[in-house]
Parts: sequence; C-alpha cells; structure tokens
Amino acid sequence: MTALLLFPQAKASYAGFGYWFPAVFAYMLGSIPWGYLIVKRREGRDIRASGSGNIGATNVARSAGPVAGVVTLLLDVAKGILAVWGARWITDGDITLMMGAAVMAVMGHMFPVWLKFKGGKGVATGVGAFVMICWPAVAGALAVWIVVVAIWRYVSLASVIASASLPLLTYRLYSPLGAPPLAVSIGTTLIAALIIVKHKDNIGRLVAGTENRLKLRK
Repeated sequence: MTALLLFPQAKASYAGFGYWFPAVFAYMLGSIPWGYLIVKRREGRDIRASGSGNIGATNVARSAGPVAGVVTLLLDVAKGILAVWGARWITDGDITLMMGAAVMAVMGHMFPVWLKFKGGKGVATGVGAFVMICWPAVAGALAVWIVVVAIWRYVSLASVIASASLPLLTYRLYSPLGAPPLAVSIGTTLIAALIIVKHKDNIGRLVAGTENRLKLRK
C-alpha cells in the first residue's frame, strides 16, 4: 500500500530527475527482504542462519513452514510486478525503461542494501517482473519449472532450467508479429544469467549429489 501511495510522487520525481529514477525505484522495491523480515517477525531468528542461508521462499518454507514460504513467495513476486508496473506508469509505457526496472528489481532482491548486498536468488521477483513484460513466456517457464520439480524434486535445478528457457520463450512468444525489442532480449538474457550464477553453489551440490530435495516442514 505504501508503494502504491508513492507512485504519484514517483512520476513527479521522474519528470524532474530523468531516466535513472525508474531503475532506482525498482531497485528499492526489489531490495525489501521479505523472507528475512517474515522469519524475524514470526520466530525471532535470522533466516540466514538456517538451512541454505538464503532469504528466498524455498529456504523460508523449509525452515519456518509452508505458510511462511508461500507468503514470502507472493511478496517477492509482488515486488517484481510493482517495480515494472510502476516503471510503466512513470514512463508512460517505455519498454526499455520497463525492462531496466525488471533487471533492477531482480538485482535489488539479489543484492539488497539492507542486508549488506547478500540477498536471494531472484527467481520469484523475476517471475513478477516478467509477468509485466511477457506473461506467456513466464507461463512457459513456470510449466518447465513445475515439470522439473515434479520429476526430480530439486527446486534449484528447476529454477536453473526454467531461467535458461526464458530468453528463448520470450523471443518466441513476445509478439506474434516478430522478435521482441533488443532491450527485452538483452534484459531477459541478463536476468537469466544472473539467476543461474546465483545458483552456482546449488549446481555444485547437484553435481556432487548432495543438494536437498523439496521437503516442507509441517
């Protein structure tokens, strides 16, 4: 609600300060560490000291239960949606600046200033951001994610494969009339690469056979 109330002031600031404002606005939204805040409020502990140490929904679900995990997931998705929706409203639909906002929202989640730039892996926030850019590509990537989790029960593997599929899906599904704008192709590839790099430890554990499978605490 606070973020929504800020949008009129945000548009005025964009008019006064230029093209960098939507990116900063998106980063600040993306940097809100919902997983950390929820576990701290609910259980009085630091989620970074539990499980994988990640502030994202998967680790929250494993460490604090499925309800906390689902709430974290929804709020992290909402960050991406609000960031790009806000950029669209502020810039009157400039797709390049909207794509820039998507990238910055994901980077805010990954590198939040509030937690010394040590955040989550950006999957949920990326989903929210791309719903506003190309929802058919998001639907396709989610289908890939669900299939991989259903077969192997590795959330990290599903996230990596779904992220890798997103640039191709965006290229094919962005518009029935042709390829997406260059900014969208570059931004999509950058976000996918960032998410995959953030999973490097998981990839190492997958190779070693020590990665945790999906199992929620009751």
